Amino acid sequence: MKRFLKFIFRFLLLLIVAFVIFFFWASSSTLDKSEYAKLIEVNNNKTLKNDSIFSIVTYNIGYLSGMTNNLAVESPKELFDDNLDKVISEIKKVNPDIMAFQEIDFDASRSYHVNQEEEISKLGFNYRAQTINWDKRYLPFPYWPISMHYGKVVSGQSIISKYPLKEQQRIVLQRVADAPFHRDAFYLERLAQVVKVVLNGKEVVLINVHLEAFEAATRAKQLEEVLEIFNKYKDRYPTILLGDFNSKARDENAVIQKIFAMKDVGSAASDMNNLGNTFNSKDPSKRIDYIFYTKNSIEYIAGKVLNQFGQVSDHLPIEMQFKLK
Repeated sequence: MKRFLKFIFRFLLLLIVAFVIFFFWASSSTLDKSEYAKLIEVNNNKTLKNDSIFSIVTYNIGYLSGMTNNLAVESPKELFDDNLDKVISEIKKVNPDIMAFQEIDFDASRSYHVNQEEEISKLGFNYRAQTINWDKRYLPFPYWPISMHYGKVVSGQSIISKYPLKEQQRIVLQRVADAPFHRDAFYLERLAQVVKVVLNGKEVVLINVHLEAFEAATRAKQLEEVLEIFNKYKDRYPTILLGDFNSKARDENAVIQKIFAMKDVGSAASDMNNLGNTFNSKDPSKRIDYIFYTKNSIEYIAGKVLNQFGQVSDHLPIEMQFKLK
């Protein structure tokens, strides 16, 4: 009996040691932090014309997983290939000058190690601003079955442009304060990605955000941080704040109302009498993605939710056309 108990004790001890080793290995990063923010320019001889009207799109691309995002279901490579083909086809038709992405994969097992930013940029977006917010060797989610685990994830936010990008900043927003240690170790960082785009010789500040989805108090704190960044630029530069705010436009208590109340700030495709929804793409019932702009320096031409992108992601993109004053 003593021998048996000793065996059980050693076995349990071995399991605990193995779990601890796995935990620290899996939650560790694959990249050096110096690689978490990159500006990439593709050498080309194309001369950009001086347009008067520009267009910008924000899109939580959901790593091209469609409605399988975060679900413990089989997601074959064909699904991602088809969704990539679909998004490329639709972007060609819209032909925007700038695109801001959230939840885009750069190198992830869950999306078959396709650099989605690179593939989409081949459409003529020769300037890329890349920020990493999720870098894990092995992500054990969804929790069950094990075969559905994401595995390696290198993912984040991206701005791609046909016009030059410069001076990128990667600003990490507040984390959920009381998250258990095991969740916090694997959780993604919420970012404000700030970069300047040069349009007809003028610098325009772009702020691409993806706010907390599950904890309202943290989301409110993050929005305060974002507004502090926005206010730093909005009186000195034409400034566009866009992304996935995870805050409902029709909810009077939602934090997004703070931006709607700013008289010097406009919002694309935000007519409350005809408000387009962006989530979820299968049955759109909520507006949580936005493009805001400074009225004193940007003239709003048009904006709309791009429903034609369908279920490439669980979100729908928004487009804004604008002029610089």
